[in-house]
Amino acid sequence: MSEGSCYILDNGAYTAKVGFSSTEPKIVPNCIMKAKSERRRPFVGSQIDECRDASGLFYILPFQKGFLINWDTQKTVWDYMFSKECCPVNFNDTPLIITEPLFNFASIQEAMTEIFFEEYECQSLLRINATDLAEYNYRKIHNNQCTVVVDSGYSFTYIVPYINGKKYREGIRRIDVGGKVLTNHLKEILSYRQLNVMDETFVINQVKEDSCFVSQDFMNDMEIAKKKGSANTCIKDYILPDYTTIRRGYLRDIVKPNEDLEQQTLRLNNERFSIPELLFHPSDVGIPQMGIPEAIMHSINSCPEENMESLLENIVLYGGNAMFPGFRDRVFNEVRSLALDHFDVNVYLPDKPITYAWEGGKHIFRDPDFYSFCMTKEEYEEEGKALAFERFDI
Repeated sequence: MSEGSCYILDNGAYTAKVGFSSTEPKIVPNCIMKAKSERRRPFVGSQIDECRDASGLFYILPFQKGFLINWDTQKTVWDYMFSKECCPVNFNDTPLIITEPLFNFASIQEAMTEIFFEEYECQSLLRINATDLAEYNYRKIHNNQCTVVVDSGYSFTYIVPYINGKKYREGIRRIDVGGKVLTNHLKEILSYRQLNVMDETFVINQVKEDSCFVSQDFMNDMEIAKKKGSANTCIKDYILPDYTTIRRGYLRDIVKPNEDLEQQTLRLNNERFSIPELLFHPSDVGIPQMGIPEAIMHSINSCPEENMESLLENIVLYGGNAMFPGFRDRVFNEVRSLALDHFDVNVYLPDKPITYAWEGGKHIFRDPDFYSFCMTKEEYEEEGKALAFERFDI
């Protein structure tokens, strides 16, 4: 690898974004999957693309509730990522930036540092929160003082205010709704209404990605969804994959009664917008917490008064759930209605919300002080884990 590049691993609970700072990142499923059709073979990361029949997939995940606890699984996925098959790296001459969750447990931090220095023989390491990278990316481009980072991922949605590039801890809010809750809720609704899909996490996750959107006026859309015939603009059919001719399902207008379809279909109506609605009303599934716009305001209101205006003007969304059509507009409209009239509100949605934090790693590597943020193998061997806790203020 050429001198002057860095290996960036944004180690998410659902997908890991990985690659050299000089290239584009690869998005790799951060799990091992087993399929009913090929019982002997585990599929690690992107190997799932080689699976002939992805129905009834069984997931083995390294993360639970947003924290890395299954080390054997994670190590297997990392080995795959660093191998020739995915994105080969030699840590002897390449620094590593790796992300970890906010408020990560000390034992997990220790184990991670140890694995990279001792097993992968990494020469210099930077452990950092993904929200820090996202904030750094935004600040480098917009040149602002304060930012509110909204990270809506697989396990949680985090709202993190930054003042002059530093996390303002009193303002951090977490909502226990992420992509996993949405997919599971969609599985339950579809299984209750139409077809038992409780074992089809992989397929239903694709259904969610392909067909859900965020409503701008929930009650109005509910009225539309009740209508019959062409007046109902919400209703669609989702053609399920059969893994012979169709690898991934797709959305289409509803099948007419006289139309003969070979494939199995799911009829989707109000599910299309009631599923992402959980991000705005977690109490709909019994999670007694506020939705994203309220949590943003709650977070900003707990910050120093002189920073509020700047924070409202720099709200950045990223993570898988930011991909839902209408997500940014809904967040903007609700924050706008909650904020004081004389403040401007600006909500920024990057072109690629999933790799936004990873791109921040590129910027931080170009920082002249980059190596002062890192810890070297020599320092680790001399000072041990105590220095890692000082250096990486998570």
